[in-house]
Amino acid sequence: MSASPIAVVTGGAGFIGSHTVDKLIELGHRVVVLDNFSTGKRANLARWLDARHRFDGEQPALEIVTCDVAHGIFAALAAITTKYGPVERIVHLAAQVSVVASVANPLVDMQVNYGGTLHVLEYARAMGVKKVAFASSAAVYGEVSQMPVGEDTPTKPMSPYGIDKLASEFALDYYAAVHGVATTALRFFNVYGPRQDPTSPYSGVISIFADRAKAGQQLVIFGDGQQTRDFVYVGDVVRAIVAAVGDGNSRAVANVGTGGEITVVELARTLVDLCTGAAAPRAERSGIVHAPARAGEILKSRARVDVLRDRFGVVAETKLVDGLRATLADH
Repeated sequence: MSASPIAVVTGGAGFIGSHTVDKLIELGHRVVVLDNFSTGKRANLARWLDARHRFDGEQPALEIVTCDVAHGIFAALAAITTKYGPVERIVHLAAQVSVVASVANPLVDMQVNYGGTLHVLEYARAMGVKKVAFASSAAVYGEVSQMPVGEDTPTKPMSPYGIDKLASEFALDYYAAVHGVATTALRFFNVYGPRQDPTSPYSGVISIFADRAKAGQQLVIFGDGQQTRDFVYVGDVVRAIVAAVGDGNSRAVANVGTGGEITVVELARTLVDLCTGAAAPRAERSGIVHAPARAGEILKSRARVDVLRDRFGVVAETKLVDGLRATLADH
């Protein structure tokens, strides 16, 4: 049996997941990634797969299991727990993450996201997992009239994605209250950074804009561009995840953002300036064009982050311009 605590990261080959894996292994955890690789990439985890990253020179720090979490995780983890001991903590990130896709196919979205959460929680209940940290979303709030958005703001999701994230939070609360499973729901605002896939039409706007701005291509804004977002760097998000999965808090809900906001059109202009220089001739600069607004998208978003700071000791530290530079360097 292993003396190193086992942490499972569902969706661990993805953007946020792979950064979370990095940090957990650096902190001494043996990590098991469960991923169906529909969007995740093995290359995101490649650094941990060579012989240098082993406990006692023999046992791997990382195990990767191809698994669709929405179909259950008991069988996927059986051989590993037999060999190394029980799972201590779970970071549940696996999800269908596109609001647009959820509007187009709400049934699949609910089966994947809400169903996957239930499978994780049932495993945690049955196997005595110490803590489950769940990736929720600011989409649970919907359109709000006052900013910043606090955790006590009424939840009125505007998309199937937001609905199933909120339903998952209710499930976490149920398993904590009735079965004693310690849980934390982290409501991510707009996460960005290296490894975010710009080739997907459903990827984060910063990743898509960065890829196109660096190539000198047009940046397409859906709507008038006056919608605002609270963009939080992935490194700050990972610090929140690690704090949440590593503590004994239960039935906690916390926003993960910066407490600031920027309009989408300002964001686009900033990325163009970073790529070409503000003084570059117009002919050398990426153009910004507008397309019709998309269904299910909110207009304004900015997090209140008191709970993240006071309960988990985490404050987002990365300035937007620095995070954008790191993101551009990855493209």
